Amino acid sequence: MEKANEKAYRLHLMVCAGTACVSNNSFGIKDALEKEINKQGLEDEVLVVTTGCNGFCERGPLLVVQPGNVFYQQLEEKDIPHLVEEHFLKGRPVKKLMYKPPKEKSPIPILSDINFFKKQVLIALRNRGLIDPEKIDEYIARDGYSALAKALTEMEPKQIINEVKDSGLRGRGGGGFPTGLKWEFVSKSSTNGQERYIVCNGDEGDPGAFMDRSILEADPHAVIEGMIIGAKAIGASKGFVYVRNEYPLAVSRLIKALEQARGYGLLGKDILGSGFDFDIKIVRGAGAFVCGEETALMASIEGRLGEPRPRPPYPAEKGLWDNPTCINNVETWANVPVIINRSADWYSNIGTKTSKGTKVFSLVGKINNTGLVEVPMGITLREIIEDIGGGIPDGKKFKAVQTGGPSGGCIPAKNIDLPIDYESLTEVGSMMGSGGMVVMDEDTCMVDVAKYFISFTQNESCGKCTPCREGTKAMYEILDRITKGEGKEEDIDLLEDLAKSIKDSALCGLGNTAPNPVLTTLKYFKDEYEIHIKEKKCPAHVCRELNTYTIDEKTCLDVGHGCDLCRKNCSANAISGETKTAHQVIQEKCIKCGVCYDVCRFDAVKVK
Repeated sequence: MEKANEKAYRLHLMVCAGTACVSNNSFGIKDALEKEINKQGLEDEVLVVTTGCNGFCERGPLLVVQPGNVFYQQLEEKDIPHLVEEHFLKGRPVKKLMYKPPKEKSPIPILSDINFFKKQVLIALRNRGLIDPEKIDEYIARDGYSALAKALTEMEPKQIINEVKDSGLRGRGGGGFPTGLKWEFVSKSSTNGQERYIVCNGDEGDPGAFMDRSILEADPHAVIEGMIIGAKAIGASKGFVYVRNEYPLAVSRLIKALEQARGYGLLGKDILGSGFDFDIKIVRGAGAFVCGEETALMASIEGRLGEPRPRPPYPAEKGLWDNPTCINNVETWANVPVIINRSADWYSNIGTKTSKGTKVFSLVGKINNTGLVEVPMGITLREIIEDIGGGIPDGKKFKAVQTGGPSGGCIPAKNIDLPIDYESLTEVGSMMGSGGMVVMDEDTCMVDVAKYFISFTQNESCGKCTPCREGTKAMYEILDRITKGEGKEEDIDLLEDLAKSIKDSALCGLGNTAPNPVLTTLKYFKDEYEIHIKEKKCPAHVCRELNTYTIDEKTCLDVGHGCDLCRKNCSANAISGETKTAHQVIQEKCIKCGVCYDVCRFDAVKVK
């Protein structure tokens, strides 16, 4: 195992190496920094450290200079020589590489002063941007595995369970079931002399969601420590982390973390001399959305087809190989060590009466500050969207937010002051889910949104039960007709009846919740459905087959000088005119593809 670096450095350069920043060349930035630091003779003073996801994915690649918490963003390799010379050699921070909020003139040098970070409370993400996830010593230096030592040497299994129960921690994977209560059920289930199992559900498949992946990439030891504590509490000796094979960085770092933990005697036989044996195996999923459902996930671990089964019996009684099994998701496990270290009382004082602690969200869509955020339960949608998220780009109006992934619902702008907790989200027809949050602006078509999510769940349906297999297909076909101008007035009632039928009769939780995007858009945006059906128009101009395209001849000629791009790109030959003359759309030939609108650089093509 690599020996810890004990040398003292003047500066630590924390380079984000989460997936988003890696895709934007953060490893290239790291190499360029090390090269330039050596060139300037600073190798004994300045250390470059790769960290997990910093959260502010919109602005990557990211660099935080410690001490000082100076924040640099959107770096390119060409910036590095100037940055190293000015800041790290001469002590003059480079303002042009700092974050500048939209519509503001001055950059914000310090990370903690940026609105995106101000209202966050980090528990699951407590080591975000502070440690190298591939070095166990850095996790230990941040009190890592001290909770495990406490649980193994000072607490009985029942005490651990009671501490988690008293904390109010609820499962962060979607259902929100009380974690400690689940552990208690598993611990009391009869094993008939067989094993009990611990499972970490890392099969995160919601569109726009990347919470669990980022935690595994940034702090794998937090998840491992939580699982070991849970195993001690319920009496398990074997654990599994089920993670998508599409997450290569998370898998790689998790493999290293498990090897390091075994090397330090934190996994395997007689952990910390306590007489307790426990080890963890990684199982890679093939990317089936349904395997996020716990019974389908267990079937996949066993080597069977990933299909759900009826419940009861629940996994707490009959799980893996018909033995009691405790399944929690990545974020849930990452919370456990903090609760054991800092107490249930401390944790339960964060959040609301029924929703304790914090929640990690992936904030995506029509929002200025895309990224990963951890906020206390009870924070409002307004605070997340306007303060942390920085509002809607280009001065557009906020229209809706979809929470809970394909199983969640669309919450309209009138509910922007809704507190984020399990009960409040359920009351408006959505759900917490695993933490995906997709923001939509005034240019979003809610019928198209419903169609997108139903298409996703229909494609991902395992096909085992008729309501999900056939019901989602029928719903998609209706929505597709509506977006093409072929909808009928009775389709609205038919959609609602189908949705309610699927909710009541589908086999698993994914099928039960699949109609939520349709039900909530019908509830809050029914007028858009009616306009699509009665007027054959899409108010947001998203459903192109309902659009009419025209060309403002004056703008085309006076501003665009008859550039001819629209005509050259029209595959239907539906545009008349020549270069340096005004153009027109021949309506009887137009196939409504919208290419003319896309290629026009002068706003001459109009859509209505």
